Amino acid sequence: MTIETLFSQSKALPTIPKIMQELIASFNDEDVAVARLVELISGDQVLSANVLRMANSAYFEVPYTVATVADAVAKLGFTNVRSLVISIGLTGSFKRIPGIDARQFWRHSLHTAVVSRHLSAQVAIKPDLAFTVGLMHAIGELVMHLGMPQEMQQVDAALGLLDPNRLTTEQATFGYTHADVGAELARRWKFPNLFSKAIAGAANPLAQADFDPLAAVVHIAAWRSRAEENRVSTKDQESDWSSKLAAKIPLSRNAVLQDLPSLATLSQGYEILFS
Repeated sequence: MTIETLFSQSKALPTIPKIMQELIASFNDEDVAVARLVELISGDQVLSANVLRMANSAYFEVPYTVATVADAVAKLGFTNVRSLVISIGLTGSFKRIPGIDARQFWRHSLHTAVVSRHLSAQVAIKPDLAFTVGLMHAIGELVMHLGMPQEMQQVDAALGLLDPNRLTTEQATFGYTHADVGAELARRWKFPNLFSKAIAGAANPLAQADFDPLAAVVHIAAWRSRAEENRVSTKDQESDWSSKLAAKIPLSRNAVLQDLPSLATLSQGYEILFS
């Protein structure tokens, strides 16, 4: 099945909420009408409740209760609230995926997102951008499982969801990978082009003709998250560390393997995504 055929199936392309569409558009609009977006979020009781729940989590360390969406934007900043809403929208758009442990998938995606955001400060990348691309980096897996569940069963039978050889197997089986599918989904959802580029490039940043530091950061964050999920020892992570890739960003091994806070600490407050 080609990517075009995959996306021609309505079940493979979930509809995203209107508010998420406007938030996606805001990445390209420096003069975005924040008041308009606050109004939209506030008008959705479930969404606004989840935003407030996350805004009041220990992660953001707000010294008082955030009572309204407008207050959340004022205290946390528009970009943080945008990341929260997109996170909720993404996880809510993909439910009951055949062959996928949704909790494991979103935990890995969230860990990739928060590590990407943490590392972005060291390489001059916008934190909210790194977070959102990190959260979306593997979303093509969900599209493939929705659009061709029987074909994906063959891959699942051979490899676990977080097996490092999965991309190679997908390429050999289908002629494309979930990174390619995720990039196409970002295009169809009208994310800025840099999202598609980073999602596709994160699979193998050094193979890209035009090196993308964002793709490299997400690749390293996904590698670190996968190692945590697969319980890879620190010693084995050190031996598997890609010094060539890290040198191009640049990013030190200590920043990822020694100085990085625990993934549980980095993702604190985002538990709502799995509830």
